[in-house]
Amino acid sequence: MDETRGMDDPPGREEKWSPSSCPVVGVGLCSAAPLLWRVEDLRALRSQGLVGALLGSLARTPRQNGRLGRPLLLLPEEELLLGERHAAAALPPGDQGEEGAEPGLTVELHQEAQQRSYEEQSVLALEDRKSALLRAMTSSHTGSGSGTVDEALRGRLGALDQTFTFPRSALAVQLSTARAGLAHCPESRAFLRADWPIRVQQHRRHDTRYQVFRDLRGRGFYLTSAGKFGGDFLVYPGDPLRFHAHFIAVCVSPDEPVCLLDVLAAARLGSNVKKTVLLCSPGGGGSVQYTSVQWSGLV
Repeated sequence: MDETRGMDDPPGREEKWSPSSCPVVGVGLCSAAPLLWRVEDLRALRSQGLVGALLGSLARTPRQNGRLGRPLLLLPEEELLLGERHAAAALPPGDQGEEGAEPGLTVELHQEAQQRSYEEQSVLALEDRKSALLRAMTSSHTGSGSGTVDEALRGRLGALDQTFTFPRSALAVQLSTARAGLAHCPESRAFLRADWPIRVQQHRRHDTRYQVFRDLRGRGFYLTSAGKFGGDFLVYPGDPLRFHAHFIAVCVSPDEPVCLLDVLAAARLGSNVKKTVLLCSPGGGGSVQYTSVQWSGLV
């Protein structure tokens, strides 16, 4: 097992953030879980280098790993960092956008929104079907009897605009599993204020995990949960959509004893998934000490 100390020259770059550079993110609390529901809030969060985890799913095929959608669950450290930056605000309680609206009008607006969503998804589904036929035509040129297959595919492609139907049962819908003060009208947006804290969490500002999260994010790294890897955070050199994680961060309090077997297990796991394990301990003055651990085989 090789061990090196320090993190003086990380691959990430120092993050520069100013309060005016990003809009306020509206956070809805479901019990103790901070959730983001609106697309503009997800974009604003990503622009600040924070990732979260998508939880939503399609109605007929729940928990598809490749098609998860809103809401987005924030890590506790992400929520606290947003609050510290005054870049988050609580969504107003109740549905302010529909307060006082007639029930018939509300149903009519909902049906119109559903119809627009159906039409948009129909166009996208048709484009996907055409792309699939074009790929099949391209691959048919390499096989035997390609002329007959190609002619049949061309006929299907030409008639697709008239024959294609998008079943409503395949419509992707947003499932609201909890009331989180959802409102999309401009009036409700006025309730969001940068000085409106999500909730008081002063005791967490000195938490080991949060100090490590804040320091790594300040160095330009992106972080997600590393529960499935036996650590606290997965550390990416850039956006997780473009990069693989380089490190598994394990947060250790400075006065906390560490079992050697736990260190060996973490190093071995990091070696199996081609990642370096970082033992992270906050020091004085807000600094964090990093110890990288790599498995080099049995002696």
